Amino acid sequence: MQPLIGFAWLLVLQLVGEVLARVLHLPFPGPVIGMVLLTLALQSDFIRVPVVDMARFLLSHLSLLFVPVGVGVITHLDVLQHYGLKLAMVIVLSTWFGLIVSALTLRVLMRHAPPSEDDPEPPGEFTETSVAAAEGQPTQEPGHA
Repeated sequence: MQPLIGFAWLLVLQLVGEVLARVLHLPFPGPVIGMVLLTLALQSDFIRVPVVDMARFLLSHLSLLFVPVGVGVITHLDVLQHYGLKLAMVIVLSTWFGLIVSALTLRVLMRHAPPSEDDPEPPGEFTETSVAAAEGQPTQEPGHA
């Protein structure tokens, strides 16, 4: 019963997101607003427990969700044969583009992130401690003899 309640919560939150998007003329799609609402709602155990049960149920039956996609590909096999090479190139190039943009974004964000306690030295800078540690030599803490 819990998975059904979790699925109902997903549908309700998507519906609320859709209504908000249309009534308030928001520039975001309703499902995106519904996902934001879901993220906020998952802070409550009242909603989190049934949604997690529903997610486990869906993940255990995930292979069934690929059946319609496979049937669709077979149904449109003539289109795939005609545009297959172009489609493969677009998929490969867009994947590489996404990886490059993600890596560059991560680099920029890491440059602006404050150092944590676990990583006191900025990356890429060598100190006596880091060089000694890399060479396997014992290191001394600053201020200790």
